[in-house]
Amino acid sequence: MTDLHPVKQETFNPKSLINIDPKGYLRDVDSFRETEFGLYMARGANHPNFGYLESWLLPDLGLRANIFHYRDGVESREDIYFDVADINVDEDGVWTTRDLYVDLLWNDGQAVEVVDIDELAAATSAGLITAEEAERAIDATLVAVEGITRFGDSPMEWLKSKGISLDWAAHVDLVPAQ
Repeated sequence: MTDLHPVKQETFNPKSLINIDPKGYLRDVDSFRETEFGLYMARGANHPNFGYLESWLLPDLGLRANIFHYRDGVESREDIYFDVADINVDEDGVWTTRDLYVDLLWNDGQAVEVVDIDELAAATSAGLITAEEAERAIDATLVAVEGITRFGDSPMEWLKSKGISLDWAAHVDLVPAQ
């Protein structure tokens, strides 16, 4: 049975260094960086499985690229976790995302894996997202999978071919779990 849940929405406010997560918690952000192609965020996370999160919001691609910095003893599932999402920026420079259910998981040396298509179908059937949003999610997924595949199963090489150069922290300090 598919886990049917409302659309996860998130807010990123570079001016106040705040990220409002999908559960409504205000998270202090260590770093935001805006570029011509997106927004980078780095912040601690008191999650039991990971202690730090880095994300790139890429509105033109409908993707959020994430690196979860896992705690010792946690079996990490991916090197980069992509959320398919609608991403917008308002006139005050506040960024928002609406997660469109589909996720892409990538590990170095492996093909990208598409997950949660069942959630997309269930959410569309239940009216949680529109047919147009579902179509955007499918289109973004197909474009990303094709691009990553064409560039030797490397999302970073595919993104570079589009003029998008993502960088990640060389070192982070994990926040204690709660």
